[in-house]
Amino acid sequence: MLRWFQALMPREDRFFALYNRHAQTLVQGAEALRELLNGGPGVSEAAHKIIAYETQADAIARDVLLLVRRTFITPFDRSDIKDLINTLDDTIDQMQKTAKAILLFEVDSVEPEMEEMGERILQAAKLTVEVVKLLGSLRENSARLNALTDQIIRLEDDSDTLNDVGIRNLFKRHENGNAMTYIVGAEIYNHLERVMDRFEDVAHRVAGIVIEQV
Repeated sequence: MLRWFQALMPREDRFFALYNRHAQTLVQGAEALRELLNGGPGVSEAAHKIIAYETQADAIARDVLLLVRRTFITPFDRSDIKDLINTLDDTIDQMQKTAKAILLFEVDSVEPEMEEMGERILQAAKLTVEVVKLLGSLRENSARLNALTDQIIRLEDDSDTLNDVGIRNLFKRHENGNAMTYIVGAEIYNHLERVMDRFEDVAHRVAGIVIEQV
């Protein structure tokens, strides 16, 4: 009955434009994170780019939450709208935390597995943009959405493996050397893994919305 009633009422489609804008900041943040993980003299500039993108994303998230309160008929459940934008925002928040940790510990060179995790993060961000673009016609694109969310989850699994291999290699290199270098490296790996975990959260959130709406 509710679905029939909603079909008769005009929808507020500004949500989709805001989701698209937010997803673009994830790609921009992920590109800056990949720059950051190249090390060298560009670390500080890349970190500050991520911090700036996170600020932009926060503003978009606030606009979504404000629009939820002002809208009578929403494209899908209000709690799902809020949970999805919060989950998207958690993802770039974690990128910012990674950038701040690298600045704090004055890291200017990273492990090969960290760079590979950066690539996976960028891939997940681009897939997320594609996912968000399909939300406006969710029922028609349910199969494609399920395929895309599965790809993000597989990237997260791949990133977990890289994380484990990277920490093991880091330990072997420093087990008889500078313990602080190992501790700092393990902390950076932890932050990168959390970024991918947040992308997986987005994938699960979207998959749940698809199940409810189809």
